[in-house]
Amino acid sequence: MSDPGRGRSLELYFVDGTPDGLVTAEMFNWTGHVLMVPRVRLETALRRPEAGYTGVYLLMGESGGRAQLYIGETERLSARLRQHAADKDWWDRAVLVTARADALNKAHARYLEARLAEIARGLGRDLENGNTPGGAGLSEAQAANMEGFLSELRVVLPALGVTAFEDRRRAISAPAGQSANDPQSISGVPAPSGATAFELRMPKHSLVAHASQIDGEFVVREGSFARAECSSATPQTYAQSHQDLVASGVLVPTTEPGRLVFVRDYAFNSTSAAGAVVAGRSCAGPIEWRVEGTGQTCRDWEAARLALVTEAAA
Repeated sequence: MSDPGRGRSLELYFVDGTPDGLVTAEMFNWTGHVLMVPRVRLETALRRPEAGYTGVYLLMGESGGRAQLYIGETERLSARLRQHAADKDWWDRAVLVTARADALNKAHARYLEARLAEIARGLGRDLENGNTPGGAGLSEAQAANMEGFLSELRVVLPALGVTAFEDRRRAISAPAGQSANDPQSISGVPAPSGATAFELRMPKHSLVAHASQIDGEFVVREGSFARAECSSATPQTYAQSHQDLVASGVLVPTTEPGRLVFVRDYAFNSTSAAGAVVAGRSCAGPIEWRVEGTGQTCRDWEAARLALVTEAAA
Protein backbone atom coordinates (compact mmCIF):
# COMPACT_ATOMS: atom_id res chain seq x y z
CA MET A 1 0.00 0.00 0.00
CA SER A 2 0.95 3.63 -0.36
CA ASP A 3 2.51 5.56 2.46
CA PRO A 4 -0.50 6.41 4.70
CA GLY A 5 1.28 9.46 6.09
CA ARG A 6 1.64 11.20 2.71
CA GLY A 7 -1.12 13.65 1.88
CA ARG A 8 -2.83 13.46 -1.49
CA SER A 9 -5.14 15.66 -3.51
CA LEU A 10 -8.12 13.73 -4.91
CA GLU A 11 -10.61 15.28 -7.33
CA LEU A 12 -14.08 13.74 -7.47
CA TYR A 13 -16.36 15.02 -10.22
CA PHE A 14 -20.09 14.28 -10.08
CA VAL A 15 -20.85 14.22 -13.79
CA ASP A 16 -24.63 14.28 -13.34
CA GLY A 17 -24.52 16.71 -10.43
CA THR A 18 -25.66 14.00 -8.00
CA PRO A 19 -23.64 11.56 -5.84
CA ASP A 20 -25.55 8.52 -7.16
CA GLY A 21 -24.81 9.20 -10.83
CA LEU A 22 -21.56 8.97 -12.80
CA VAL A 23 -18.52 9.92 -10.73
CA THR A 24 -14.94 10.36 -11.93
CA ALA A 25 -11.89 10.28 -9.68
CA GLU A 26 -8.42 11.56 -10.45
CA MET A 27 -5.44 12.27 -8.24
CA PHE A 28 -2.70 14.85 -8.64
CA ASN A 29 0.51 13.31 -10.01
CA TRP A 30 -1.22 10.02 -10.92
CA THR A 31 -1.95 9.03 -14.50
CA GLY A 32 -4.95 6.89 -13.61
CA HIS A 33 -8.60 7.71 -14.20
CA VAL A 34 -11.50 6.01 -12.43
CA LEU A 35 -15.15 6.15 -13.47
CA MET A 36 -17.91 4.88 -11.17
CA VAL A 37 -20.98 3.83 -13.16
CA PRO A 38 -24.40 2.88 -11.79
CA ARG A 39 -25.83 0.21 -14.08
CA VAL A 40 -28.83 2.41 -14.85
CA ARG A 41 -26.40 4.99 -16.32
CA LEU A 42 -24.35 2.51 -18.33
CA GLU A 43 -25.61 3.76 -21.70
CA THR A 44 -24.34 7.27 -20.94
CA ALA A 45 -21.04 5.99 -19.56
CA LEU A 46 -20.27 3.94 -22.68
CA ARG A 47 -20.42 7.10 -24.79
CA ARG A 48 -17.52 8.63 -22.88
CA PRO A 49 -14.01 8.56 -24.45
CA GLU A 50 -12.46 6.43 -21.68
CA ALA A 51 -14.99 3.67 -22.37
CA GLY A 52 -13.06 2.99 -25.55
CA TYR A 53 -9.75 2.64 -23.71
CA THR A 54 -7.82 -0.37 -22.48
CA GLY A 55 -8.24 -0.96 -18.77
CA VAL A 56 -9.57 -3.04 -15.91
CA TYR A 57 -13.10 -2.99 -14.58
CA LEU A 58 -14.99 -4.08 -11.50
CA LEU A 59 -18.59 -5.27 -11.41
CA MET A 60 -20.24 -5.04 -7.97
CA GLY A 61 -23.56 -6.16 -6.58
CA GLU A 62 -25.17 -8.88 -4.49
CA SER A 63 -26.01 -12.51 -5.07
CA GLY A 64 -27.64 -14.78 -2.52
CA GLY A 65 -27.45 -12.09 0.12
CA ARG A 66 -23.66 -11.71 -0.20
CA ALA A 67 -21.64 -8.95 -1.77
CA GLN A 68 -20.19 -10.08 -5.09
CA LEU A 69 -17.30 -8.78 -7.16
CA TYR A 70 -16.09 -9.51 -10.69
CA ILE A 71 -12.70 -8.26 -11.90
CA GLY A 72 -11.89 -8.12 -15.59
CA GLU A 73 -9.65 -6.52 -18.19
CA THR A 74 -10.14 -5.63 -21.81
CA GLU A 75 -8.70 -3.61 -24.66
CA ARG A 76 -12.07 -1.90 -25.18
CA LEU A 77 -14.13 -1.35 -22.07
CA SER A 78 -17.36 -0.38 -23.85
CA ALA A 79 -17.60 -3.67 -25.75
CA ARG A 80 -16.92 -5.78 -22.65
CA LEU A 81 -19.39 -3.87 -20.47
CA ARG A 82 -22.14 -4.29 -23.10
CA GLN A 83 -21.46 -8.02 -23.03
CA HIS A 84 -21.71 -8.20 -19.24
CA ALA A 85 -24.91 -6.18 -19.24
CA ALA A 86 -26.41 -8.92 -21.41
CA ASP A 87 -25.09 -11.99 -19.58
CA LYS A 88 -24.79 -10.95 -15.89
CA ASP A 89 -27.85 -9.83 -13.97
CA TRP A 90 -26.52 -9.51 -10.40
CA TRP A 91 -24.31 -6.40 -10.68
CA ASP A 92 -25.59 -2.88 -10.17
CA ARG A 93 -22.35 -0.83 -10.22
CA ALA A 94 -19.25 -0.85 -12.37
CA VAL A 95 -15.88 0.82 -11.97
CA LEU A 96 -13.76 1.52 -15.05
CA VAL A 97 -10.04 2.01 -14.44
CA THR A 98 -8.00 3.53 -17.26
CA ALA A 99 -5.07 5.90 -17.74
CA ARG A 100 -4.89 9.29 -19.38
CA ALA A 101 -4.37 9.21 -23.13
CA ASP A 102 -5.15 5.48 -23.14
CA ALA A 103 -1.65 4.78 -21.77
CA LEU A 104 -2.39 1.27 -20.46
CA ASN A 105 -1.77 -1.62 -22.83
CA LYS A 106 -3.09 -5.19 -22.73
CA ALA A 107 -0.18 -6.46 -20.64
CA HIS A 108 -0.64 -3.68 -18.09
CA ALA A 109 -4.34 -4.43 -17.81
CA ARG A 110 -3.76 -8.17 -17.36
CA TYR A 111 -1.21 -7.48 -14.64
CA LEU A 112 -3.58 -5.18 -12.76
CA GLU A 113 -6.46 -7.65 -13.12
CA ALA A 114 -4.38 -10.49 -11.67
CA ARG A 115 -3.08 -8.39 -8.76
CA LEU A 116 -6.53 -7.05 -7.85
CA ALA A 117 -7.93 -10.59 -7.86
CA GLU A 118 -5.02 -11.79 -5.73
CA ILE A 119 -5.57 -8.99 -3.18
CA ALA A 120 -9.35 -9.50 -3.05
CA ARG A 121 -9.07 -13.25 -2.54
CA GLY A 122 -6.42 -12.76 0.11
CA LEU A 123 -8.89 -10.59 2.01
CA GLY A 124 -11.61 -13.23 1.79
CA ARG A 125 -13.77 -11.48 -0.82
CA ASP A 126 -16.17 -13.50 -2.97
CA LEU A 127 -15.22 -13.25 -6.64
CA GLU A 128 -17.52 -14.14 -9.49
CA ASN A 129 -14.51 -14.85 -11.70
CA GLY A 130 -14.63 -18.45 -12.86
CA ASN A 131 -10.87 -18.64 -13.31
CA THR A 132 -7.96 -17.02 -11.55
CA PRO A 133 -6.54 -14.30 -13.84
CA GLY A 134 -3.11 -15.28 -15.10
CA GLY A 135 -1.42 -11.90 -15.18
CA ALA A 136 1.18 -10.86 -17.72
CA GLY A 137 4.93 -11.17 -18.14
CA LEU A 138 6.06 -7.60 -17.56
CA SER A 139 9.66 -6.52 -17.20
CA GLU A 140 10.91 -5.66 -13.74
CA ALA A 141 10.59 -1.95 -14.46
CA GLN A 142 7.09 -2.27 -15.91
CA ALA A 143 5.92 -4.39 -12.97
CA ALA A 144 7.26 -1.77 -10.56
CA ASN A 145 5.36 0.93 -12.46
CA MET A 146 2.13 -1.08 -12.26
CA GLU A 147 2.62 -1.68 -8.54
CA GLY A 148 2.87 2.08 -8.11
CA PHE A 149 -0.28 2.55 -10.19
CA LEU A 150 -2.07 -0.08 -8.12
CA SER A 151 -0.95 1.49 -4.85
CA GLU A 152 -2.55 4.80 -5.79
CA LEU A 153 -5.66 3.08 -7.12
CA ARG A 154 -6.18 1.48 -3.70
CA VAL A 155 -6.24 4.98 -2.21
CA VAL A 156 -8.80 6.22 -4.73
CA LEU A 157 -11.26 3.32 -4.63
CA PRO A 158 -12.36 3.67 -0.97
CA ALA A 159 -13.24 7.31 -1.69
CA LEU A 160 -15.82 5.92 -4.13
CA GLY A 161 -17.15 3.45 -1.58
CA VAL A 162 -15.24 0.47 -2.98
CA THR A 163 -13.75 -1.28 0.06
CA ALA A 164 -13.05 -4.74 -1.38
CA PHE A 165 -9.30 -4.08 -1.53
CA GLU A 166 -8.91 -2.42 1.87
CA ASP A 167 -6.73 -4.42 4.22
CA ARG A 168 -7.79 -3.50 7.75
CA ARG A 169 -5.58 -6.12 9.39
CA ARG A 170 -3.06 -4.52 11.70
CA ALA A 171 0.20 -5.71 13.23
CA ILE A 172 0.60 -4.28 16.74
CA SER A 173 3.49 -5.63 18.74
CA ALA A 174 2.59 -8.10 21.48
CA PRO A 175 3.82 -7.44 25.02
CA ALA A 176 7.14 -8.93 26.03
CA GLY A 177 6.91 -12.65 26.74
CA GLN A 178 3.65 -13.13 24.82
CA SER A 179 3.47 -14.81 21.43
CA ALA A 180 1.86 -12.60 18.83
CA ASN A 181 0.61 -15.73 17.06
CA ASP A 182 -0.91 -17.64 19.96
CA PRO A 183 -4.68 -17.65 19.30
CA GLN A 184 -5.48 -18.80 22.83
CA SER A 185 -3.54 -16.02 24.63
CA ILE A 186 -6.57 -13.92 25.33
CA SER A 187 -6.91 -12.33 28.71
CA GLY A 188 -5.54 -8.99 29.76
CA VAL A 189 -3.66 -8.01 26.61
CA PRO A 190 -2.23 -4.58 27.41
CA ALA A 191 -3.01 -1.74 25.04
CA PRO A 192 -0.11 -0.18 23.13
CA SER A 193 1.65 2.60 25.00
CA GLY A 194 -0.51 5.72 25.16
CA ALA A 195 -3.67 4.01 23.86
CA THR A 196 -6.79 3.57 25.99
CA ALA A 197 -7.84 -0.07 26.36
CA PHE A 198 -11.50 -1.03 25.91
CA GLU A 199 -13.31 -4.29 26.47
CA LEU A 200 -16.64 -5.80 25.49
CA ARG A 201 -17.92 -8.59 27.71
CA MET A 202 -20.68 -11.09 26.97
CA PRO A 203 -20.93 -13.30 30.08
CA LYS A 204 -23.80 -15.32 28.58
CA HIS A 205 -21.46 -16.56 25.85
CA SER A 206 -18.22 -16.41 27.90
CA LEU A 207 -16.78 -13.88 25.47
CA VAL A 208 -14.36 -11.04 26.09
CA ALA A 209 -12.96 -8.80 23.38
CA HIS A 210 -10.24 -6.19 23.82
CA ALA A 211 -9.74 -3.11 21.65
CA SER A 212 -7.75 0.11 21.45
CA GLN A 213 -8.30 3.36 19.61
CA ILE A 214 -5.09 3.86 17.64
CA ASP A 215 -4.44 6.62 15.10
CA GLY A 216 -8.14 7.23 14.63
CA GLU A 217 -9.01 3.55 14.17
CA PHE A 218 -10.86 1.24 16.56
CA VAL A 219 -8.66 -1.84 16.60
CA VAL A 220 -9.91 -5.13 18.04
CA ARG A 221 -6.89 -6.87 19.49
CA GLU A 222 -5.48 -10.26 18.69
CA GLY A 223 -6.76 -12.86 21.14
CA SER A 224 -10.24 -11.35 21.41
CA PHE A 225 -13.17 -13.74 21.13
CA ALA A 226 -16.24 -13.42 18.88
CA ARG A 227 -19.40 -15.44 18.41
CA ALA A 228 -19.18 -18.05 15.67
CA GLU A 229 -22.54 -17.15 14.12
CA CYS A 230 -24.44 -13.91 13.60
CA SER A 231 -28.11 -13.71 14.50
CA SER A 232 -30.62 -13.38 11.67
CA ALA A 233 -31.35 -9.80 12.79
CA THR A 234 -27.72 -8.68 12.35
CA PRO A 235 -27.47 -5.91 9.72
CA GLN A 236 -26.24 -7.34 6.44
CA THR A 237 -23.13 -5.13 6.35
CA TYR A 238 -21.93 -6.43 9.71
CA ALA A 239 -22.83 -10.04 8.93
CA GLN A 240 -20.84 -9.70 5.71
CA SER A 241 -17.85 -8.34 7.64
CA HIS A 242 -18.04 -11.31 10.01
CA GLN A 243 -18.08 -13.75 7.08
CA ASP A 244 -15.19 -11.94 5.36
CA LEU A 245 -13.04 -12.11 8.49
CA VAL A 246 -13.65 -15.85 8.74
CA ALA A 247 -12.89 -16.33 5.03
CA SER A 248 -9.66 -14.32 5.27
CA GLY A 249 -8.42 -16.15 8.37
CA VAL A 250 -8.59 -13.21 10.77
CA LEU A 251 -11.27 -15.03 12.80
CA VAL A 252 -10.60 -18.73 13.35
CA PRO A 253 -12.40 -21.48 15.32
CA THR A 254 -11.37 -22.29 18.86
CA THR A 255 -11.59 -25.56 20.75
CA GLU A 256 -14.81 -24.31 22.33
CA PRO A 257 -17.94 -24.55 20.16
CA GLY A 258 -19.76 -21.34 19.34
CA ARG A 259 -16.88 -18.95 19.40
CA LEU A 260 -14.04 -17.72 17.25
CA VAL A 261 -10.83 -15.88 18.07
CA PHE A 262 -9.05 -12.97 16.37
CA VAL A 263 -5.58 -14.21 15.42
CA ARG A 264 -4.42 -10.72 14.53
CA ASP A 265 -5.40 -7.14 15.25
CA TYR A 266 -8.13 -5.76 13.00
CA ALA A 267 -9.22 -2.13 12.49
CA PHE A 268 -12.91 -1.21 12.24
CA ASN A 269 -14.51 2.03 11.11
CA SER A 270 -16.60 2.32 14.27
CA THR A 271 -17.16 0.86 17.71
CA SER A 272 -20.58 -0.42 16.60
CA ALA A 273 -19.11 -2.30 13.62
CA ALA A 274 -16.49 -3.88 15.88
CA GLY A 275 -19.09 -4.77 18.49
CA ALA A 276 -21.50 -6.29 15.96
CA VAL A 277 -18.81 -8.62 14.59
CA VAL A 278 -17.81 -9.66 18.12
CA ALA A 279 -21.36 -10.05 19.46
CA GLY A 280 -22.95 -11.49 16.31
CA ARG A 281 -25.81 -8.99 16.55
CA SER A 282 -26.52 -5.27 16.40
CA CYS A 283 -24.35 -3.45 18.91
CA ALA A 284 -24.52 0.05 20.39
CA GLY A 285 -20.75 0.32 20.36
CA PRO A 286 -20.37 3.64 22.24
CA ILE A 287 -22.25 2.14 25.19
CA GLU A 288 -21.24 -1.53 25.10
CA TRP A 289 -17.48 -1.00 24.79
CA ARG A 290 -16.08 0.10 28.15
CA VAL A 291 -12.72 1.34 29.37
CA GLU A 292 -10.85 -1.52 30.99
CA GLY A 293 -10.49 -1.13 34.73
CA THR A 294 -13.03 1.70 35.13
CA GLY A 295 -16.19 0.51 33.37
CA GLN A 296 -16.59 3.94 31.77
CA THR A 297 -18.48 3.69 28.48
CA CYS A 298 -16.69 4.58 25.28
CA ARG A 299 -19.23 7.37 24.78
CA ASP A 300 -18.45 8.95 28.15
CA TRP A 301 -14.72 8.53 27.59
CA GLU A 302 -15.01 10.31 24.25
CA ALA A 303 -17.15 13.10 25.75
CA ALA A 304 -14.52 13.74 28.43
CA ARG A 305 -11.77 14.00 25.82
CA LEU A 306 -13.81 16.39 23.67
CA ALA A 307 -14.54 18.56 26.72
CA LEU A 308 -10.79 18.93 27.29
CA VAL A 309 -10.33 20.04 23.67
CA THR A 310 -13.11 22.60 24.04
CA GLU A 311 -11.64 23.96 27.27
CA ALA A 312 -8.19 24.25 25.72
CA ALA A 313 -9.60 26.18 22.77
CA ALA A 314 -11.55 28.60 24.99
